[in-house]
Amino acid sequence: MDASSPHFDIAVAGEINLDLVLDGIPYPMPLERELLATSFRVTLGSSAAILAHNLSALGMRVGFSSLAAKDNFSKLALSYLTDRRVDISGVQYSEEGGSGVTVLVNHGGVRHILTYPGTASEMRVGHLDLDHICKARHFHLSSLFLLKGMHRDLPDLFRKIRQHGLTISLDTNDDPDDVWGGVLGDLLPLIDVLLPNERELLRMTEAASIEEALTAMAGKVPLTVVKRGDQGAIVQQGKERHVIPPVQVTPVDLIGAGDSFNAGFLACYVRGLPAETCASVGNVTGAVSTLKPGGIEAFRDDIFWRNAVKGLAPDLPLLDRLLQ
Repeated sequence: MDASSPHFDIAVAGEINLDLVLDGIPYPMPLERELLATSFRVTLGSSAAILAHNLSALGMRVGFSSLAAKDNFSKLALSYLTDRRVDISGVQYSEEGGSGVTVLVNHGGVRHILTYPGTASEMRVGHLDLDHICKARHFHLSSLFLLKGMHRDLPDLFRKIRQHGLTISLDTNDDPDDVWGGVLGDLLPLIDVLLPNERELLRMTEAASIEEALTAMAGKVPLTVVKRGDQGAIVQQGKERHVIPPVQVTPVDLIGAGDSFNAGFLACYVRGLPAETCASVGNVTGAVSTLKPGGIEAFRDDIFWRNAVKGLAPDLPLLDRLLQ
């Protein structure tokens, strides 16, 4: 890179926490009973951190910004990122707050997701270093509705980031209050890419069908990419709509599949590739994520994920560049 080149390909901001995952718990769960899991694991959680980790595995130069606690949970969570060469110099630390944590209880095809937000509740726009973020070509924000303390100042932050020439993507993730309003309406005109799953898009548009939701969003966001799991993805860009077929796998675990889709999509998007190609790669990286438990485990082993990608999509254009 010369002195004028961006230092990062992508700057990611959002929450940081661990996932504690229990398998084999019966459903429905009876009260006042001791229920025994068949397995338990601890891994990196949070949409933003999983995305940052997996982007770096795909060869992207990634800067990560968050508000972390000064405790062993945060230390472990951040170590997953530094092991993957993610730059965490944009992380600030809470003097009093504790780490957030998500407990995922898997019941086969369905799961309970229980989250304590921890420092995510404290996070403010002032905890983000604008100069650090603007060393990137692209900015991504995850988990909008968990970061309520940032909402008031986010539109101004997005405008400043755009003034520095960055493109912006947003994955709201779920809204625990199931309201889907507030600052979201102010942010949509300021972003380049919206990355919801199908349920999220239906809720934020209050539409009765995915077609109606995409049409409604087309007037607000230049590019909407809808993740549909085993049904693939849909890309809406202006008046053009493309259905991207899925990659067929037998999943081990669905945790982080959407974030892994985002990683594949954005790794191609910042290269200037067509949105359909980006989504095709996203389908592959999302599918690979499901082959190991947890959101990052498939991407901690370069040999595993590269072989998995080659096996799932040997002829997909530009995957060779991701595998270099």
